[in-house]
This record gives sequence, C-alpha cells and structure tokens, in this order.
Amino acid sequence: WTVDDARQLLKTIDPSLGVPLPDKDYGATCRIYDWDNPEDPFYAFKDKMDIFVVSHVIGWWLKALILRDYWFCMVTSIGFELLEYSLAHQLPNFSECWWDHWVLDALICNGGGIYMGMKTCEYLKIKPYNWRGMWTIPTVRGKIMRVLGQFTPHDWLEFDWRPTASLKRWLATLLITCFLLLVDLGTFYLKFILWIPPPHFLCGIRLFLFFPACGVAVRETFEYLDNRECKKFGRQSWILTAIVVTEILIVLKFDWKTATKPLPFHIVLVWTMIAVGVVLWTIYHFWFKRFILWGQRKNVQLVKNDK
Repeated sequence: WTVDDARQLLKTIDPSLGVPLPDKDYGATCRIYDWDNPEDPFYAFKDKMDIFVVSHVIGWWLKALILRDYWFCMVTSIGFELLEYSLAHQLPNFSECWWDHWVLDALICNGGGIYMGMKTCEYLKIKPYNWRGMWTIPTVRGKIMRVLGQFTPHDWLEFDWRPTASLKRWLATLLITCFLLLVDLGTFYLKFILWIPPPHFLCGIRLFLFFPACGVAVRETFEYLDNRECKKFGRQSWILTAIVVTEILIVLKFDWKTATKPLPFHIVLVWTMIAVGVVLWTIYHFWFKRFILWGQRKNVQLVKNDK
C-alpha cells in the first residue's frame, strides 16, 4: 500500500477527498493592524479566525475534563506551542505569528478552554444528585433538568497528580504529557499526509472517539499511580497506546520524507537544553536533595544523642 492508495480509499467515504490541500501560510503577515491597507487593516487578524479557533477552545475544554488539573493542562498547552515552532519545517500550517501562538492560541483559546473545563469539573464535583423519580417532580422545568441530569456522571473524582511526590509519578506525568502531545500531532500529520481538510467530518469523528477513550485511559493511569493496590495499567490504556503507535507508524510509512526532515540546529539546541534541564532537575530533586535532607536528619539525631 502507498499513500496514494490510502488517499483513494478515503474517496469511497467522501468523493471530495483525495485532492491536495490548499496552502495557507498563517505566518505570512504578522501585523495585527496593517497601515498600508486602509480598506481592511485587520485582514491578517481576520484571516486567522477559522475553524481552528473553535476547535482549540472545545478541544482544551475536553482535555481539562480529562486531566482535571490546571498545571497539567497549561504545561501540555505550552508544550504543543513549542512543538509547532519546532516542526514548522515539516508542516507548513505550524508556521504562525508569535501573537497567534501565544496570545490567540495559548492564552485566549487554550486558556479559555482550560478555564471552562476546570469550572465544569468544579460544577460536577459539587453538583447535588436528586434520585427522585421524574414523575414525582412537580414542575416541567424540574422534569427537564432531571432528564438532562441523567446524562451527567454519578460522581466526579478530582485528580491530584502530585507529579513531584515520587519518581514514579514524575516519570508517569512526563510520559502522559508526551502521549497527549503525540495524539495532537497525529491529527495534523494525518490530515497533511492523507489530504483531509481541517473542517472535514472525519477529523471530528476521530477527536470524538478519542475523547472518551482518553478519559478512561487517564482515569486508569491515575488509579495506577494513586492506588497502591493497583499493580498494572488498565486495558483501555494499552488499547489507546496501541492506537497512537499505529497512527505514528502510518505517518512514518506514508510520508517518511516529511517525518524525518532534520530539525534546524537551533531547535535541536533548545530541546537538548530542555532535556538536560529535566534530567538534572530529576537527579537533584529525587536523589541529591533527599540525600542532603537525610544527612541533615542524621546530624540532628547525632546531636540529640550526644546531649
């Protein structure tokens, strides 16, 4: 099978597929207000207002429902913006203006979605549950709210990840972050390679199926980290891992040339510094720092014994 075979197969689902995607350079003009174009000075800003704005907000609202932690969500959001900078030489639509990266995406869309998601978590956590029969509720509005409440969860567990509490939790948090970033990257690489336009319903179906699967997998992972009696990952975690690995293999098989374009030197340098920083901090926090504290406690104990 070749990439052309895969593109033609998608035409059986939608005959409009199988044609090259139009190029759109998000970073062509970075001026929010163009003085040289008095008729429409905000054209560059308006051009950025597409389906991705809505998808960013909804996507991060759903991710906040999955992760249930401000810190975790913000780190993942910033990490993806850094990946867009790093992989712009492979995917042209990753080339964006600085304000598109950090103001429109990270702050407004992602931040707004995360805030709404966490507020939803707070609501679900404190929401009272009324188990009366629907026909015993006197008002029509009460009956309607009872029906809608049937589709909300019976209970809602708040996640306290505590990533620095132990080496196991720290490494697991790093792996989950990388895993979520791979899920997001898979969306863009598959669209680019298989010629699927962003507003297409196949993109929506993929994300719609990933959301409940990720929710269950993250819940299983949290249980594995937080419950000492849980000795292994759940089945959904392994299934989702297999799906993501399969997507990576599809990308590598169908467009090895794009996926293996070498990173620019400055990008390699930045990620090397980040990796070294993470390794050094891990060694300091989980070994060196604890060794110092152990030595201090031992000295205090010796002083007490001398007295």
